[in-house]
Amino acid sequence: MQSLWMLFASLMFSIMGVCVKLAADHYSIAEIMLSRGLIGMLFIVVLILLKGGTLKTPMPRQHLWRGVIGVIALSMWFYSFSLLPVATATTLNYTSSIWLAAILFGSAWWRGNTRFEWGMAATIMLSFIGVMLLLKPSFDTKQTMGGMIALASGLISAVAYLQVRRLGRMGEPEYRVVFYFSTTSAIAGLAGSSLLPGGGMPFWHAHSVQGVALLITLSLSATVAQMAMTRAYRLGNPLLTANLQYTGIVFSSILGILIWHDRLGWRGWLGTAVILIGGLLATFYNQKKARPLRPLQSEKPLDKQINQATDTSEIRSL
Repeated sequence: MQSLWMLFASLMFSIMGVCVKLAADHYSIAEIMLSRGLIGMLFIVVLILLKGGTLKTPMPRQHLWRGVIGVIALSMWFYSFSLLPVATATTLNYTSSIWLAAILFGSAWWRGNTRFEWGMAATIMLSFIGVMLLLKPSFDTKQTMGGMIALASGLISAVAYLQVRRLGRMGEPEYRVVFYFSTTSAIAGLAGSSLLPGGGMPFWHAHSVQGVALLITLSLSATVAQMAMTRAYRLGNPLLTANLQYTGIVFSSILGILIWHDRLGWRGWLGTAVILIGGLLATFYNQKKARPLRPLQSEKPLDKQINQATDTSEIRSL
């Protein structure tokens, strides 16, 4: 039953996506990134004060590299929401698990550590057939760039996940990974707001009640989603939890229909279904190949609690 927390997390991530799309009419992507980063930092600080732990890390370079990759992936995903239907942007970003399986499978096979698995290769090919089905009927010429950006965000998210998994195996607790990623996100948002053409002091412009509410809601929903996701992985069945994350595609589709009356057509829905099936199969492959993390002996109580989550839980923390 604890795995059902992932259903709640997926719903919260879908609400975040809707709020990002709506908030883009009031704020720049850089300001949205800044807000999300600051809320995430504040949440981790409060968690440490309540549960114990430390932000001191022996791996600043690894955190910096993970943060840079993650921020690029997140900003691309956020930007794609302004160009695409929520369900389409979400589905294409969720190809991260498929990209991840392809990277791990290709790397292991190239090094001769595993035999060529036709079943896994077929799963990857099936998934990208689904991508082609989704892209062709869903996009007009104005949305082509958004589709490529969302798909690229899934690929970069997979690369970021590999770095997160490396940090976990080196004994770094999840809360520090999330904190330094949030810090990088906040810094990138501040820099983007101030330095990009047409930028200036972030939030130094007219606001509306709706805009502020959307900004706060998307930041809080993302943070709450990470909490629920971590709980699901820590207490639930890892494979069931990983598969339940794909309900986010269903939630995003329903919200898109209710709010924007999105219509994908039968090819679009078929492509979404194929990607969903491919993602489930790829997740099974990732779980089968995943190795358990090695927690440090000196970890504090919060570290011990959070490190029980499987390393796959990090992928949606982007």
